[in-house]
Amino acid sequence: MTSKADREAVLTELYKSMFPVVAKYVAKMGGSFDDAKDVFHDALIIYYEKVVTGGLSVANDKAYITGIAKHLWFKKFNQAISTKPMDDIHFDIADEPAEHPSTNRILQYLQTAGKRCMDLLSAFYYDKLSMKEAGDKFGYAGERSVTVQKYKCLEKVRETVKQQSLEYADFIE
Repeated sequence: MTSKADREAVLTELYKSMFPVVAKYVAKMGGSFDDAKDVFHDALIIYYEKVVTGGLSVANDKAYITGIAKHLWFKKFNQAISTKPMDDIHFDIADEPAEHPSTNRILQYLQTAGKRCMDLLSAFYYDKLSMKEAGDKFGYAGERSVTVQKYKCLEKVRETVKQQSLEYADFIE
C-alpha cells in the first residue's frame, strides 16, 4: 500500500497534467472554467475511489480520467439543456425569410403526369380519400390497384423533376 505522500504526489501530478486537457474540452463544449473544475474534480474522485477499492485495471490512467470527465460534462450539459425553461430561450423568427413553396410551380410539375394522375393525387392528398374510396371513384378493381397507380403518378412527377435537375430552391417563391 502506498503512503499518503505518494498518493498526494500522484494526484497532484494527475491534476497538473490532466486538468488543462479537461478544461480545454469543457471550454470547447461551451462550459466555463468553474464547470471544468467541477467536472475534473468529480472525475478525479471517481478515479481515486476505483483505485482505492482495487476495482480499476486500465492501461492509461490519463485516458481513463479524460473519458470520465467527458462523460460527466456530457451528462451535465444535457441536464442543463433539458431543464432550461422555454421562457429563457429567444426565438427570432422575424429575421428568417418566409420561404414558401410556390403552388403554381408545384402544380405545373404535377400536371406533367396527366389529368387522370392529377385527379387521383388530388383526391388522395387534397380530398383525403382512402384508397378504397379513390378506387371506387376512379373505377379501379381494388385498393392495391389504386396504390400502384398513385405510385406510378408520383414516379412520373419525380422523373420530370429529375430530368430537369430541379432542387428545392426551384419551388420557392
